[in-house]
Amino acid sequence: MILVGQSTLTLDNFFDLLFKQKEIGLEGTALKKVEVNFNFLQRFSSNKLIYGINTGFGPMAQYKVNEENILQLQYNLIRSHSSGSGKLMPAVLIKALMVARLNSFMLAYSGVHPEVVQLLKNLINNNINPCIYEHGGVGASGDLVQLAHLALVLIGEGEVLFENNIYPTIEIFNRFGIKPLAIHIREGLAILNGTSAMTGIGLINIIHAKKLLTWSVLFSAIINEIVGAFDDHYSLELNIVKRHEGQNKIAAMMRDILTDSHMIRDRSEHLYNPENLDQEVFKDKVQEYYSLRCVTQVLGPIYDTIRQAENVLVNELNSVNDNPVIDHENQNIFHGGNFHGDYVSLEMDKLKIAITKLSMLSERQLNYLLNNKLNQKFPPFVNLGVLGLNFGMQGMQFTATSTVAENQTLSFPMYVHSIPNNNDNQDIVSMGCNAALMTKRVIDNSFEVLAIQLMTILQAVDYLECQDKLSKISRSLYDEARAIFPKFIEDQPKYKDLARVKEFLENSDHIIAFAK
Repeated sequence: MILVGQSTLTLDNFFDLLFKQKEIGLEGTALKKVEVNFNFLQRFSSNKLIYGINTGFGPMAQYKVNEENILQLQYNLIRSHSSGSGKLMPAVLIKALMVARLNSFMLAYSGVHPEVVQLLKNLINNNINPCIYEHGGVGASGDLVQLAHLALVLIGEGEVLFENNIYPTIEIFNRFGIKPLAIHIREGLAILNGTSAMTGIGLINIIHAKKLLTWSVLFSAIINEIVGAFDDHYSLELNIVKRHEGQNKIAAMMRDILTDSHMIRDRSEHLYNPENLDQEVFKDKVQEYYSLRCVTQVLGPIYDTIRQAENVLVNELNSVNDNPVIDHENQNIFHGGNFHGDYVSLEMDKLKIAITKLSMLSERQLNYLLNNKLNQKFPPFVNLGVLGLNFGMQGMQFTATSTVAENQTLSFPMYVHSIPNNNDNQDIVSMGCNAALMTKRVIDNSFEVLAIQLMTILQAVDYLECQDKLSKISRSLYDEARAIFPKFIEDQPKYKDLARVKEFLENSDHIIAFAK
């Protein structure tokens, strides 16, 4: 069990909750603070004008709400803002959203009744996921629309996704003996005002981005291996003089992968030999193409971008990100904009651009393997059949190319695409949830591109019959991947193979781990 409220929730904790099905618990001292915070708000709010308790919301805050209507006000907010559209978010994203919202509430600055955190804990542990839609939030007053659908379920309305089926919320609540939330003071506003949707989605993006980077390093290493590249471009000596952490981490990963390869060549042995100077035209390329030789320089910034995004989003996960902030320790309520999603939006845009570049590197390496005029080592399209009669990986290249092109178009940043709304009350917004969802799409696309790249690498290895010369790590990947995608000679539809290899890349915990 992972306790929230006791200490900072890490990305590893987040991963275990979402992908290892660990249960979530509420730390006792933190839970007591939630109760103290609620009691403070109950006392402090008497005979005062406080936004969202006895006023309208947003530009309607100038209107006072009578005492007899203040609880109905919260229900009205939830129901009116449950206005999402588009695709239903996958269950894992919804669960991530709930974990992020619960963690924020357990910091005890939101004035919610302890009933809220207990209910969220029960939904998370029972994999009961509110139906939340992709379209709606602008990421300024938080993820208002997405979180409204969460709140709608908490009060027993709307629908939930449970065991891959959609049910009326109250039906599932009754099955589990769950009591819907009763509004006490400001629970509606507290649930809606926050960055938990963009943060939850963003953290999952980071988890998958790390996996993509790991695969990209491994595939880059194997390609260098099978084409007999020289070893100096990923050497310690070359990379250490470039003072970037990411570049040197990638170089170290490549050295670890290729340390026992029998195919990588030593430049000193092959090109620094005086006998080679007698040649007018060298048969061997003196330097490899950039997609092989500049891997550390291309993937290094992507490593650094992922690390920065992780730092920012873990901070956001462990932050108070609603408004106003109910501060029982200082005996005051502070109004501001902690719900604004700019931190997340900017990091998601940077991550999206970085992963697009990763997919572009994959596409160029793929093209190198498929183009016999470039590699001068493999038949066209790594065709193991009869040239002209068979087509090898030719058809799959179209899919990779078009998917990378889509990534490039999706890489326009949301961070600078603010559109004022809410009667211009929200006159500058983050579009953070949009940024996170678009980044997810780029990541999903990139798994497809790398799946095609891996399928091509496997065919190339079989053409050379070099399995026994590969490094131990490369051979391990070859054996794992060939178990789900056997060698082919005759043309057959490949779309089901592609789906299986993509699933393998998304779900496999391979021996190469993202460098710490």
